[in-house]
Amino acid sequence: MHSRSPVHIVCFGDSLTAGFQSPTRENPQGSSTPYGESLQESVGSAGRVSISGICGELTGEMVLRFRKDVLAHEPRFVVILGGTNDLGWNGPTHEIMRNLVKMYEQTLAAGVVPVPVTVPSLRVEDAGNSREGMAWVAEHLARRFELNGLILDYARTKHLTAVDLFAATAEPETNLLAREYSNDGLHLTTAGYRLFADLVYRQVLQPVLSKSS
Repeated sequence: MHSRSPVHIVCFGDSLTAGFQSPTRENPQGSSTPYGESLQESVGSAGRVSISGICGELTGEMVLRFRKDVLAHEPRFVVILGGTNDLGWNGPTHEIMRNLVKMYEQTLAAGVVPVPVTVPSLRVEDAGNSREGMAWVAEHLARRFELNGLILDYARTKHLTAVDLFAATAEPETNLLAREYSNDGLHLTTAGYRLFADLVYRQVLQPVLSKSS
């Protein structure tokens, strides 16, 4: 049996792809634990994972570098997570989705499989103390639900496997980002990034890699 070359997977996005973690008392410098590193451990020699995440990036900026930083490297799969920063700047959900669709469509046109990922929730610890705080959180959650609904609908119509990172990392009763998965209410912890990697591996890559082994 001839040996197959490793499947190339690109993880593309913003700080959630770069693996940013806020500083803590135990780790005052903060740290970076990209989910792509955990994903590489899972796929082993069957795959090669590249990580292309830029902190603070908006989806419009992601589109501008997508061909050069992703498609030029001829991957088999591209995991695409963007929109958190746009939402933080109150960008309209339809514009965010338009940028995401540009990247999904360019990926498909190149004969590559896009993996759409939903934007995770957020957590504001003292929001429940005021009506304004609760209204702010409710509005941010509503916009996440709207964008994530568009992402999941797109994936369904194109018969793609989407990774619902929001559902996996939110508390079912509040829809807020679970404490165990975030220490700053926005970025993930090591446990959160590992969970993200596990979702991508089990839902998208494992079925393909087990067939080709």
